[in-house]
Amino acid sequence: MRFVTFSRDGRSAVGAVDGETVVDLAFPGDMVAFAAGGDGSLAWAERKLADPGEARYALSEVRLEAPILPPVILNSGQNYWDHRDEKPAVDQKEPEFFLKSPLAVVGPDAPVIYDSIVTKKLDYEVELAVVIGKPGRHIPVERALEHVFGYTVANDITARDRQAVPHPEGGFEYALGPGKNFDTSAPLGPWIVTRDEVPDPQSLGLRTLVNGEIRQHNTTAKMIWSVAEIIAFFSHFYTLRAGVVIETGTPGGTAWATDPEIGGKPYERDDVVRSGYLQVGDVVTVEVDGVGSLTNLIVQA
Repeated sequence: MRFVTFSRDGRSAVGAVDGETVVDLAFPGDMVAFAAGGDGSLAWAERKLADPGEARYALSEVRLEAPILPPVILNSGQNYWDHRDEKPAVDQKEPEFFLKSPLAVVGPDAPVIYDSIVTKKLDYEVELAVVIGKPGRHIPVERALEHVFGYTVANDITARDRQAVPHPEGGFEYALGPGKNFDTSAPLGPWIVTRDEVPDPQSLGLRTLVNGEIRQHNTTAKMIWSVAEIIAFFSHFYTLRAGVVIETGTPGGTAWATDPEIGGKPYERDDVVRSGYLQVGDVVTVEVDGVGSLTNLIVQA
């Protein structure tokens, strides 16, 4: 099933996508509460979908919001070899770990703000995002996917000149906090696809398109640490609560590769276009096969 948070006539609600329509699930809570409900929430949705008396709207008649406003976004960086290879080398023995604030979350078709006070090097990163359903701590890898409610698409919008700053004595200083956290830097959507619809999260194609040009093109099979391994890793630090979103890293093809000023290295592939950082007016679409397609417009602050 595919679940959305949608708004219509000033009201926000949890819905289920049925073909080209959205069924209002009349659920007494938000998507975090729905994910926490687990099998009970899925049974609720099945009853509503089967009831012809429930309110139904064409997708074109509603506005899709970010499908979930998570309590926190946990991010695993540098999780694809080709992304590591397009930037300064870092010796890593475990996943890179940083956070994104829910203050940064926006949904499909929402504007992403280009604010030159924050950054002049605005970058894109397509990522498979995991939505936790079943809580857990110190989760073993072999049981990790049991804790997944579903998956959505993320664009880990990044301020590269905040993330990587040249040091006067050589090398770079890294600051993932300001490089990753600012208004509209966490687009999510368009919906959450339940775990049963994605039997193997390590076999999904990913793409980024900017104004129709393919900038990133890879597959989750190329992850360094699998989705299950990343969930297990984060669960050693936090009790993973329902509604927590985990972003699993981006493949190569980011604009960083075009920027030697901050250590970018050429990324040569025939099936992608190298055209630098995002600019005002750009239309950015990130896609994950079997999950969805998320589009946002870059607008001036």
